[in-house]
Amino acid sequence: MDCIYKNLTCCILKDTILLCTPSSMQNFKGLNMNKTKLTDFDITQYLDNKETIAEYLSQVLEDKDMDELLEALGNIAKAKGMSQISSETGLGRESLYKTFQKGTKPRFDTIMKVIESFGVKIKISA
Repeated sequence: MDCIYKNLTCCILKDTILLCTPSSMQNFKGLNMNKTKLTDFDITQYLDNKETIAEYLSQVLEDKDMDELLEALGNIAKAKGMSQISSETGLGRESLYKTFQKGTKPRFDTIMKVIESFGVKIKISA
């Protein structure tokens, strides 16, 4: 799973879904793009099991970008259902939505509660 969350376009060609970076779109020069259906990529559709969630978070954490981490946590929370995350963490839905906004500085215990509600754990290794 190589950075599936960054700047991707979802191309549907003959019932096949292709994920394309903007630079790889040039590989489709020969196709009639007017007849090609393009849709926005929505990662929440793919965050349906613990393994995928863990890999997604691992990829995001490698970038060491807090805004990306918050966006990823928000994507996972949306995929699982914000009401469910709210009840499992004891945090209000409105509070959770604010927590995942770009530029916020949530408390460490808030981040940990949310991650634990996903059924995954943070592991540090050397």
